[in-house]
Amino acid sequence: MIEKLPPLPDQPGVYLLRDAAGKVLYVGKAKSLRKRVASHFNGTHPNLAHRELIDAVERVDFVVVADEAEALLTEEAFIKQYRPRFNVRLRDDKSYPYIAISYDEEFPRVYFTRERHRPGRLYFGPYASAKRVRSTLDVLQRVFYVRSCTGPQPGRRSGSPCLDYHIKRCQAPCVGYVTKEEYRRNIDAVARFLEGRYLDLERELEQRMRAFAEAQQYEQAASERNRLRAVRSLVDQKAPTVGIKEDLDVVAVALKDEDCNAQVLQVRDGRLSDRQSFYLRNEAKRPAEEVCEQFLLQYYSEPSRSIPPVVLVGEGVADREPLREALERKRGAPVRLHTPRRGEKRELLALALRNANLALEQELLREEHRRQQRAEAAEELAEELALERPPVRLECFDVSNLAGTGTVASMVVFEGGAAKRSDYRRFKIEGITPGDDYGALKQALERRFANYCAQQELSPYDSSYDPSFASRPDLVVIDGGRGQLHAVLGALGQWRSEGVGVVALAKREELLYLPDRARPLGLDRRAPALKLLQRLRDEAHRFAITHQRGRRTRGLSASLLDQVPGIGPARKKALLAHFGSPGAVLAASREELELVPGIPPKVARELHAHLHRTG
Repeated sequence: MIEKLPPLPDQPGVYLLRDAAGKVLYVGKAKSLRKRVASHFNGTHPNLAHRELIDAVERVDFVVVADEAEALLTEEAFIKQYRPRFNVRLRDDKSYPYIAISYDEEFPRVYFTRERHRPGRLYFGPYASAKRVRSTLDVLQRVFYVRSCTGPQPGRRSGSPCLDYHIKRCQAPCVGYVTKEEYRRNIDAVARFLEGRYLDLERELEQRMRAFAEAQQYEQAASERNRLRAVRSLVDQKAPTVGIKEDLDVVAVALKDEDCNAQVLQVRDGRLSDRQSFYLRNEAKRPAEEVCEQFLLQYYSEPSRSIPPVVLVGEGVADREPLREALERKRGAPVRLHTPRRGEKRELLALALRNANLALEQELLREEHRRQQRAEAAEELAEELALERPPVRLECFDVSNLAGTGTVASMVVFEGGAAKRSDYRRFKIEGITPGDDYGALKQALERRFANYCAQQELSPYDSSYDPSFASRPDLVVIDGGRGQLHAVLGALGQWRSEGVGVVALAKREELLYLPDRARPLGLDRRAPALKLLQRLRDEAHRFAITHQRGRRTRGLSASLLDQVPGIGPARKKALLAHFGSPGAVLAASREELELVPGIPPKVARELHAHLHRTG
């Protein structure tokens, strides 16, 4: 623990509690840095998690700001940057479906995705049902004529419109049948619809329909009528009506130990336009009002989420004046935090809280079920493989190469039956005969345990300490058969006598090969132990081959493009983004190369000549 606090000013600001290795453990805000930081170290906190935090603190950094509202915004930025263990933070939700709009492209796309990190793109969601997202996208394409083709540029190499244009689902921006400005208007209408601005959209479509009818352009009027009907049908399915006319969000948080769930109900244009559910980690066991405050800052930090003029929250949150000021600065307009006492708003808040409690209970039940399944699989594994105890840490090794070149090995780690991705490692294999997978596996195991020995000499607070190698595996799994198993036994010599088990899992037959067993062991295909080993083996294979392909692609792109006169990093990036791969660049005609944005025609001709001259 830190022995002496640094001199801190009696001013508002943000402080960072760090351990001996410099890792940020906690980020906090304060009206007075001196008083707030001192309160952490006065020994009055009964919370075990808080004592664990304070015992690990070795350094305190701070940033002075103008006021409490700015301190809140700065705290939120630091939490997003460092993801400290003891702060309230949104759990990873990469598996949830989103709808994205690619505003960074000349003719943006509206598409289904499960990521939300690309700059220049607007994300809506997360949504509970992927099927619902896809059906929504289908209606949006029919109503707003957005392109469905992939890639930054619309169209295909043939230069003619695709089927979507002929069945009136796209306006063919690829051949110039629609201007960039008109296409952008359609995209902006999609964004308004996804934000819940239904009335504005319906009003605009109805006005266009009447204008075409008055001009006796009946075909266009019928088209606008059909679009209006489709929008109204989707709205009726998507958003039930409520008796509240103003735009607002309803936010409720449910807590149980370190787990939390936050529910957000969005009311737009008199309709309940969306419900979103988020799981949070609260290792420091903060009270509900603090969790809600941190959630609101993280939730509204996403550029796709607009802050409404009213946010309904639970007891204690509405009184946080710095939070209201911080949200107003983000919105650029007044924001009212309100805890309703009666009426439909109170019912909506109760509905959100009820949903939060139900979602949290279901998640905890699912997690408990998964934990039991993993425990059963480990116990069965120990029994079948005659291990001393159920294995907690499993490490699987696999090798990947292309025709004997570019050999890499992967190490994938499962702890408690779940993937521990922070401990995954890759090894670049060198000094072996090309294609010698046995030698590659042996080298990977030797390096892994050499790293383990090296970590034992270091303190966990040392800057070169690597926790992924510091823990010894209970079971080593090899992707392969008897040959691969015997290749690594030498590297595992002393470790086997210290309790490290080893098994090889062969593909196709899914047989287990053990060092002291003449015949392979076959488990029931439905056995939890076999399913656990299969998941581990498949993940190691995916991790190895992904790395090997990446190295191959980088090497190929360098060999193809880096030596071409006039092709620098920016133009190489433009070529790969347009064609997708170096091989497609090589196969492209001179005319296709001349159409690449950012590549002058003269450079495209020289590139084509160079590639085909050298073969």
